[in-house]
Amino acid sequence: MTKRLPLLAILCALLLPAAPLAAAGATDATPGKPKVYVIPVQDQIADPTLFIVRRGLKEAIERGANTVVLDMDTPGGAADAMLEIMEALDKFPGRTVTYVNTEAGSAGAIIAAVTDEIYFAPTGVMGAAEVIFGTGQDLGDGLKRKMTSYINAKTRALSDSDPRRADVLKAMTTPDFELKIGEKIIKAKGELLTVTAKEAVEKYGEPPTPLLAAGTAASLKELIDGKYGAGQYELVSLHVTWSEKLAQYLTMLSPVLMGLGMLMLFIEFKTPGFGWIGATGIALILIVFFGQYVAGLSGHEPALLFVIGLVLVLAELIFFPGIVAVALTGVAMMLASLVWAGADLWPNEPVTISMSGEIFLRPAVNLAVALLIAGGLFAVLVKYLPRTSLFHNLSVQGASSAPAQVAGLDAPAADSLATLVGRTGVAVTGLFPSGQIEIEGRRYSAMLPLGSAAPGSSVRVTGRSDFGLVVEKTETS
Repeated sequence: MTKRLPLLAILCALLLPAAPLAAAGATDATPGKPKVYVIPVQDQIADPTLFIVRRGLKEAIERGANTVVLDMDTPGGAADAMLEIMEALDKFPGRTVTYVNTEAGSAGAIIAAVTDEIYFAPTGVMGAAEVIFGTGQDLGDGLKRKMTSYINAKTRALSDSDPRRADVLKAMTTPDFELKIGEKIIKAKGELLTVTAKEAVEKYGEPPTPLLAAGTAASLKELIDGKYGAGQYELVSLHVTWSEKLAQYLTMLSPVLMGLGMLMLFIEFKTPGFGWIGATGIALILIVFFGQYVAGLSGHEPALLFVIGLVLVLAELIFFPGIVAVALTGVAMMLASLVWAGADLWPNEPVTISMSGEIFLRPAVNLAVALLIAGGLFAVLVKYLPRTSLFHNLSVQGASSAPAQVAGLDAPAADSLATLVGRTGVAVTGLFPSGQIEIEGRRYSAMLPLGSAAPGSSVRVTGRSDFGLVVEKTETS
């Protein structure tokens, strides 16, 4: 017999997945004070960076933040993560600021270019944003021209800054472009532009305006104090943790984790009691919700919906057997929660955009793959599991509420069970799937392999196993 686990405690655990791990330094809300969110863009730009930027922006929107500051110190990174970060920044309705502390290279320079303002640390540098492979190899002229043209156009589309910034970015991405303001050549052809803090704030033109940066600040605190006044703002700083890097792999594996989790929950529903199989299934689904939360795709609501659906399924099995609508509603809610968890929904988006099919396409595909994995593994188990000792261990892991007459029979008496095959009887307890039936006044332990049966249901014996009889439901006259 396996040790039963506290089901309520396990279900409640699903209500607490991935509590905010990265928020630090938040002050209490004070009416009238501007709210500032600081989000780090540190080290190599990759999916973990995207995750924390996306989640930070959504939290900033939900809390009504006025400004988001990117604390940037990166040599660059992956173009796909860079483009998604740029699009995420465009969804924030307030001001976006980049603090170059102390490097904004390559992809970092392009991300900074789409923010409303750029500030530099005194030793900060920004530029050298030519597109290359992640390995450092050259793309080749044709592909490089296409990618550079696309990135420059994307930057112009996502930035409402003055045309000069677009020219500066072009000088950072295109060696053959000459950056010239008036009679002064800022960057000659044949090289990439990289600017220091002093060069970024130097003024050109009529009227004189800075080349790129709105100013310099010795520290991030000095920058924010200078904009809002010391102590006159609320600050939340987000920090990259191990969870963002872990979520990079969890999101890739989410269809597999979902498939295994659903398979184990299904097996748990088909076996008596509650043991390690059900606990493992719930843990796998919990990991999926955790990964999607850390990736900035969902909050806690999908997990809550999954719990409600799971409770409905359990209620149908335990309290309302035969009321299929309750279980079907629960299953639908559980599946919907898994799609919801993987959708990139934004707090400030109109409902028409949030409910568009494109947003739910990827999570729906992931769910479909998960169902295929669960179905395929179930088919394999149905074929091979009955031949193993594990099948018999699963069958006897739950105890009957009252001793049946088959218990303790000697070998000849136990063999007489074979004579009951084909006979009909009545379920005297619920079969979920195991319980007791009565045939001509005698009680026997029995298992219903498919579905469930309420007390009083008519059943037919189809075989026997090591624990008792195997039955199926019959049509009552």
